[in-house]
Amino acid sequence: MNMKKMIFASFLFALAAGFTACSSDDNGADVEPIGTQSPNIKLSADSLFLSPAGGQDSVTFTTDQEWAVISSAAWAKVSPNNGTTRKGTLIVTVDSNATEKERIATLTLLSGTGRGYFFVKQAAGAKPDSLKCPLGNDYKLVFHDEFDKDGELSAASWTHEVKDPYWVNNELQAYVNGQIDGHRVTEVRNGKMLIHCFKLDDKVYSGRVYANVKTGYRYGYIEAKLKLPKGKGTWPAFWMMPVNFSSWPGDGEIDIMEHVGFNQDVIYSTIHCNKYNNTGTATESANRKVSGATDGFHVYAMEWTADYMTFYIDGEKLLTYQNDGTGKDAWPFDSAFYPIFNLAWGGAWGGQQGVDESVLPATMEVDYLRVYQK
Repeated sequence: MNMKKMIFASFLFALAAGFTACSSDDNGADVEPIGTQSPNIKLSADSLFLSPAGGQDSVTFTTDQEWAVISSAAWAKVSPNNGTTRKGTLIVTVDSNATEKERIATLTLLSGTGRGYFFVKQAAGAKPDSLKCPLGNDYKLVFHDEFDKDGELSAASWTHEVKDPYWVNNELQAYVNGQIDGHRVTEVRNGKMLIHCFKLDDKVYSGRVYANVKTGYRYGYIEAKLKLPKGKGTWPAFWMMPVNFSSWPGDGEIDIMEHVGFNQDVIYSTIHCNKYNNTGTATESANRKVSGATDGFHVYAMEWTADYMTFYIDGEKLLTYQNDGTGKDAWPFDSAFYPIFNLAWGGAWGGQQGVDESVLPATMEVDYLRVYQK
């Protein structure tokens, strides 16, 4: 880099640092500075207005020196963001606005000692009706995770199970706490919780995670939106177990969604208790072919009251299990249970027709988990 460019780069760095110190956060709670531009900078517009859906718009400029552009918000990006030409067009790309507030980003064109300001204003996004309970306003949202922050699962809400292979159901995977040798079994990315099952050094690893394992929930409407893995040997599940567990199946188990890879796109909902435990009756279990269960997202849910549990796939009833009033052997479902997501490999059911290791790595995707109570 020659001396001229070094001086210019140092100047821009200092100017950018000063500007950043007084700019908004990524939510765009910005205050427009007084004045718009310096004599050596001309802009075709001082404001751009975009819809909540986002998109692109442009501004043309002229200046007399090298230049760079700084955006005060990550959701508003500019291309190109620097150059040596004396005139050109800046393309502004804006992400969709999922918030309920209008937001503003300040974009500053720096050239020599001059500054040219223009603003990107974006309308508020609509209030997400999807957070309302499908069963009506009697139910209020008490917990949800939309997985909108990339990285690890929130340790405040989620607990990883750690177990060796064959711990339960003769499953072949080891459950680990987040990662093994730098390979993650669970992660949050692009608005999804991902549970990965993979083979490493002749051993298969996967994830099993519990939401609010210490408190759980007693009754309510529990819903998750899932995309399931495909391939013989996979065994993903969305289910619930009692917080105060002492014996199985006496204390109960609630399987909201189960799927085995050798039975493509067939979804099962099942309850377990002393009276009904894999006896194969229509009272305790039901299944349905869900086209595209492994190619796209579907919603799996359960309404649970003191009198019944009703299971749903994409809003359609699959199974209703009634409290027959005979006691705990038939209805151990009057205490708090916690939600579980896991991706098993092989085992008594998932491996019933063998496993196909060519499908590994496999991933279960969770778009959200929501819990509502009256």
